[in-house]
Amino acid sequence: MLVLGIETSCDETGVALYDTKRGLIADALYSQVELHERYGGVVPELASRDHLRKLTPLVRQVFAEAGLSLQDLAGIAYTAGPGLIGALMTGACMARSLAFALDIPALGVHHMEGHLLAPLLDQTPPEFPFVALLVSGGHTQLIRVDAIGEYELLGESLDDAAGEAFDKTAKMMGLGYPGGPRLAKLAEQGTQGRFRFPRPMTDRPGLDFSFSGLKTATLTCVNRLKEEAILDDQAMADVAWAFQDAVVDTLVIKCKRALKQTGMKRLVIAGGVSANQHLREQLEKNLQGMGGQVFYPSLAYCTDNGAMIAFAGAQRLAVGQSDGATPAPLRPRWPLTELEGLN
Repeated sequence: MLVLGIETSCDETGVALYDTKRGLIADALYSQVELHERYGGVVPELASRDHLRKLTPLVRQVFAEAGLSLQDLAGIAYTAGPGLIGALMTGACMARSLAFALDIPALGVHHMEGHLLAPLLDQTPPEFPFVALLVSGGHTQLIRVDAIGEYELLGESLDDAAGEAFDKTAKMMGLGYPGGPRLAKLAEQGTQGRFRFPRPMTDRPGLDFSFSGLKTATLTCVNRLKEEAILDDQAMADVAWAFQDAVVDTLVIKCKRALKQTGMKRLVIAGGVSANQHLREQLEKNLQGMGGQVFYPSLAYCTDNGAMIAFAGAQRLAVGQSDGATPAPLRPRWPLTELEGLN
């Protein structure tokens, strides 16, 4: 079954072709970073317009790379939420229009389910069941995953997501947009131990997260260094290192706790922050000590992409799920636990 996947939830336009027998055949991605950089963040209206400009060329590109045509498609998957409503509409309109014209099924896919299942694109995918850490600009969640569509929320952020905290802290430090990757890059030059920030909510039971206090602690430190006129390049790098280490340490502590609570040994991390090398290194180091395994997508599939939507959609389309004659509304907010299983 050949499926076209379309991802337009925010500021990246992703298109991919996935075949249930042959795997991922072709994918293309366009990032809007340069467009939004001058504004210091994503401008929703501009994002929607840019998706409109890029979607058709990207669809043509993946079909040309694969040597296939629209008539070879058996279904189309698109991101139906969560995300920016205008951006979601661009992908949904193209997907639904193409599906209607070709008389094939279309299916709206949950963006975070796409991220959650992205590690299954790897040559050595994790087996079910496992615990998943979904960590991105909009979400920080621990999920028990027994099968596709069988999800139990174990814990989530009560305020800022980890990726959001990275971005806001980077902006506060004047690092620009996109902030998270720039802060992580700066942290590579930092000195371990010069500063230490709190590990929020790790001294109490439970699996929820909170990063707003950590962000405030970092701001307080930066302001103090400014007042003392010692906020030089090295101090900035040291602050970045301490902030990143606090976020990573918090995530690792909660992941270990989730594995112990569920009795599982397999952990999947997915979402944009899963590309963070310090996080990967610390998770692998800590899980080895408790006999656990950690899985994550290749770096190309950590951020938003069409491949994850094509894959997630293909699993559901293959068992007969589709939008039907009256597609469900697009959902800027959409709890992952509301999804149905494949049976």
